Amino acid sequence: MQTEQPSSFSFTSENLDKANWHIAKYPEGRQQSAVMPLLDLAQRQNGGWIPQAAIEVIADMLDMASIRVYEVATFYTMYNLSPVGEHFVQVCTNLPCWLRGSDQVMDACKKVTGCGNGETSADGKFTVLEVECLGACVNAPMMQIGDDYYEDLDSASTEAILNALKAGETPKVGSQAGRHTCEPAGGITSLTDRYPDRAAKSGGDD
Repeated sequence: MQTEQPSSFSFTSENLDKANWHIAKYPEGRQQSAVMPLLDLAQRQNGGWIPQAAIEVIADMLDMASIRVYEVATFYTMYNLSPVGEHFVQVCTNLPCWLRGSDQVMDACKKVTGCGNGETSADGKFTVLEVECLGACVNAPMMQIGDDYYEDLDSASTEAILNALKAGETPKVGSQAGRHTCEPAGGITSLTDRYPDRAAKSGGDD
């Protein structure tokens, strides 16, 4: 956890409404189930990380011991207990992504940002972190930056994405290889009459 901590935290009125909406989804006595969305709200409000004061506020709101909130915040890699860069780059290095070249993706991240695993760039623009499966194995290798997924990566496309962000531009999200969502890389082999523009070149209806 970050050594230097803000002395207090309070949700904005808008986020407090959102927090109460999440809490109200659960039956009486089960409000603690809202701990994860409340941690996410606090993190987004606080520039990408969760201070101790926010953990205390959430614990009070949900009638939980603060250590229980802390346990959740430290279990999931999507929560940060220390400041991160403007662009939080999470590179999946689990088996499917590794087999498809996640080492090259990490090398490209280091080349463009200067960050190794778990490091933040000197200008505060980037934090790079190796993470476990992000659930997009079919389009491996991939990385998540903020809320966006970038898939079917190689060294060149990874560098292009990061350089675009560095320049203040908005890179294309999703597959970087031109495929539509998670369809076969060579094009679809069924429903080709409905989507002829996405049919496999050698597939057709045969």
